[in-house]
Amino acid sequence: MTTQTTATVYIPTRQRTAGQAAPFAANGGSSYLSLDKNGDAGTSAAMAAALEQIAEGQAQAIVNKLETAPPGPVQTEWGVGFRRYAECLNYIQTNNIKAPEGGLALPLRYTIHQQPSYSIVSSNALWHDPARQADAHALRKDEQNNTRLSLYFPQLMRDARRIAEYYPGLSPYSPACMDQLGLALASCDSACNDFYNAAEVQRVFYPEMEKLLLEFFPDARDALVYNHDIFDKDYTGDRSEDQDKKIPGINATYANIVHNDLNDNSGRVRCQELLTKNLRNFGRTQNYTAEQAEAKMARRFISINLAKPMHTVRQNPFVLCAWPSFANQPYITNYRIYDDRVGETTRFTYRPEHEWYWLPAQTPTEVSLLKCYDSITDGSVSRWSFHSACIDPYAPDDAPCRKNVVVRSYVFF
Repeated sequence: MTTQTTATVYIPTRQRTAGQAAPFAANGGSSYLSLDKNGDAGTSAAMAAALEQIAEGQAQAIVNKLETAPPGPVQTEWGVGFRRYAECLNYIQTNNIKAPEGGLALPLRYTIHQQPSYSIVSSNALWHDPARQADAHALRKDEQNNTRLSLYFPQLMRDARRIAEYYPGLSPYSPACMDQLGLALASCDSACNDFYNAAEVQRVFYPEMEKLLLEFFPDARDALVYNHDIFDKDYTGDRSEDQDKKIPGINATYANIVHNDLNDNSGRVRCQELLTKNLRNFGRTQNYTAEQAEAKMARRFISINLAKPMHTVRQNPFVLCAWPSFANQPYITNYRIYDDRVGETTRFTYRPEHEWYWLPAQTPTEVSLLKCYDSITDGSVSRWSFHSACIDPYAPDDAPCRKNVVVRSYVFF
């Protein structure tokens, strides 16, 4: 069957950071947009690939092996991992693994499956199609397997406020820190009174974050905040998501697996979607032609996530990994299949030398910045950070869970 690709489809050039190994990816590493058929953005091809991979059974075989293995540590090619948080924590304590001052020694959850994975988002029409119940069942089980294909590994957290102690002369509150490590800190005393009100967040907080970014990066020409998420496990109100009304909903869970939100393909594709189509853009309306967008993206641009607590963080902290400690490590692509696009996020396997940072008792005026994408590929600056949520084993049992807002942005130079 011949694939019909329209002339208007944006297909990013394949990129790789200097010194980085080829990713674990489908479609030869190219964006699924290259398999667009009659304007479907490659979603049909991605869905078919997901079902074909399920039929091959590699993921299920690993899950079966893990579930039938005897209790205790699991030896992997990257080190000893654990199926349960408590087992990993006991290993850390038994072996007297110590963190530097201001830091933590704790379990972090990594994938152990070096194969592309697929997630069918909740809004996909597949879930409501009676004729595709068998496919839906297989894909739902595969999504559950993706969770099982991970283990806890011992890791150390450093205090991000002390970065200058680890890198003399490097302030964590500087663009130089973002360039070198892929993470940084900033301050913001927001005028937003109700972060659970999506319209107020978009009206008040988005401009505040754009202003912060332009001040943080003095060479930047433009900053666009385009969506946000609220995380609050204890929230008792309406959590419903409504993309058409620009309501992201309230998250009850924290993404406690090591990941990054973008990659070589999706960093460019997501930017082009926003500039030319306003696709799922909650922020300022963009009206760029394809040519204008191409010109804007021909200069350097970066994607930054900004996380600000609503209350001082006592549990479920947000943790960030510094680029130099994984710059040569291949990522593992996860494809998120919508009805009109295929997003790409990434996961990573464990390395003991990963350099992790956290903010102990992060306050509502402290903003953590993490890089999700940088268009510079020559290795002179960080391409991205990866991140996760985690459980602080030393927090009091009654410590409240993290309540924070995370906004996503692009900064153009």
